[in-house]
Amino acid sequence: MSEVNKTIQKWHASFEKGTDFDSWGQLVEAIDEYQILARQLQKEVQSTNASDFTEEQKKTLGKIATCLEMRRASLQCTQSKEGFKLEELKKLETIIQNILTYNKEFPFDVQPVPSRKILAPGEEENLELEEEEEEDAAAGAGSTEAFLPRAPGTLLPRLPSELGMTLLTLKIEKIGLKDAGQCIDPYMTISVKDLNGVDVNPVQDTPVASRKEDTYIHFSVDVEIQRHVEKLPKGAAIFFEFKHYKPKKRFTSTKCFAFMEMDEIKPGPIVIELYKKPTDFKRKKLQLVTKKQLYLHLYQTLHKDS
Repeated sequence: MSEVNKTIQKWHASFEKGTDFDSWGQLVEAIDEYQILARQLQKEVQSTNASDFTEEQKKTLGKIATCLEMRRASLQCTQSKEGFKLEELKKLETIIQNILTYNKEFPFDVQPVPSRKILAPGEEENLELEEEEEEDAAAGAGSTEAFLPRAPGTLLPRLPSELGMTLLTLKIEKIGLKDAGQCIDPYMTISVKDLNGVDVNPVQDTPVASRKEDTYIHFSVDVEIQRHVEKLPKGAAIFFEFKHYKPKKRFTSTKCFAFMEMDEIKPGPIVIELYKKPTDFKRKKLQLVTKKQLYLHLYQTLHKDS
């Protein structure tokens, strides 16, 4: 089997896995799988390397990625009666399977996900260094491989309660930054990593911040940690990456990050320090953003079913 056919087979398996989770009511798993597949498709669409797919086929792949994002958004907004339905999404299965020969009109009036770029950690770091050293240098930004942005607002619902187990809700209240007013479309990415920097839970993004005021950007949004506190691995930490859009470079950048360790989980308010990028998930080389007292303000609520 050729490499391209192996790739298509892998995409189809991921699609089936996601729709199966969806039909079984396993929404968290479905959301995660749709997100993974959408990224893979968009990575192919935006690749500047020699490709096995024509521009028209890439356009179709981009539209499938859009539909996956729409279905994911529908699952996250459970109050809305509108949205992209599972039955509609399933119509795309044969298109994925036959992408090399598909020549009919796409069944839905959608556009490919726009190529606003979120870069892999190493790639972003290189671009940021270029930007700092030579502000006008455009080299690297356009040719760097990019990943599909998770549209801000990918927060997940609270897990079902379990007897004797504790769930954690983190309200992200505000973040203090000296240039808060200059940040475009600011949002926060929340992840839980083990000691090796490996994801323990699905990654979540807040919606874009609600308002800016002086040196503060206000979020006032609840994030449900997707694992019971007792089941988090020893030495794990909850990371908060502050991101904003850079129109000159046309990509979303991490400005700074903060993290909370397991012994800091306790009810009530907490204020944590901000560190310079790139995000160090292993917590080995940490450097404060500034000597000024600028922090991330959180409020913790613990839910225990006893």
